[in-house]
Amino acid sequence: MPNQIEEFNAYRSKMNDKLLSDNNKIIKRIFNLDTNAFTAGALDVKTKELLGLVASTVLRCDDCVKYHLESSHKEGVTKEEVMETLSIATLVGGTIVVPHLRRAYEYWEELEQQEG
Repeated sequence: MPNQIEEFNAYRSKMNDKLLSDNNKIIKRIFNLDTNAFTAGALDVKTKELLGLVASTVLRCDDCVKYHLESSHKEGVTKEEVMETLSIATLVGGTIVVPHLRRAYEYWEELEQQEG
């Protein structure tokens, strides 16, 4: 079974490099704004990543969900915290997010397996 974490990160990195190499000022500024938005401020990084996870789930962006799950994992978020966050996202987004919830759960399991 292919490692979806490695595949996701390789594809994301490759395509980000291509996008940024076009030297488009607006795209570069948006990428920079995104990076800066998730640094510690009044809210810590962990909280911001969980907020990003909720928004990404509600917006049904699987790539974004994977990114925020991985970032949350690196910040030491527990499975219980992820599940509570995803439950809020499902409440807000409704049952249409359930397929994304499934994929998020699967990705989190793979992150945990990679750890051990």
